[in-house]
Amino acid sequence: MSDDELMAQCDMGTFKSSGPGGQHRNKRESAVRLRHHPTGIVAQAVEDRSQHKNRSSALSRLRTLIALKVRRPINLDNYTPPVELLQILPLKSTIRSKDVSNQIGPNNIKFSPGMQALLDLLFAVEGSVSEAAKILGLSTGSLSRLILSDDSLRVAANELRASKGLKPLK
Repeated sequence: MSDDELMAQCDMGTFKSSGPGGQHRNKRESAVRLRHHPTGIVAQAVEDRSQHKNRSSALSRLRTLIALKVRRPINLDNYTPPVELLQILPLKSTIRSKDVSNQIGPNNIKFSPGMQALLDLLFAVEGSVSEAAKILGLSTGSLSRLILSDDSLRVAANELRASKGLKPLK
């Protein structure tokens, strides 16, 4: 989904933020708060004096929050991992094809859609890392390392596992 399409689903509010910065901080309403209508998720950014930069930061945070909190049902019978998920998988995955670009890490803005697809798969297999690893052509340890590579992904995966009565990943 493009930035414009996502923004069309949101209410944007601006406000003055407090904090360090003194006289320069509170002159304009540069802080941005986005509320996503379909999910009710709220993201905000206050760190920059530019409203445009804060809007971009809030939009990025909103994408990440949606990826972490919104689950999409998937059918495991004819499941084919989406490209977004293939891009975050380690190179040693047996289902990763040559036409998929280099592995994307947690600092890349394209990591969020892959993270969402991975969490959707984990949800479909009842939180079982070993089952998800089999589907993705990875070892359980390799998939666990991928999940643990990003703090927000680890927390979301552990919350999902706890809701299914499974132990957290460490």
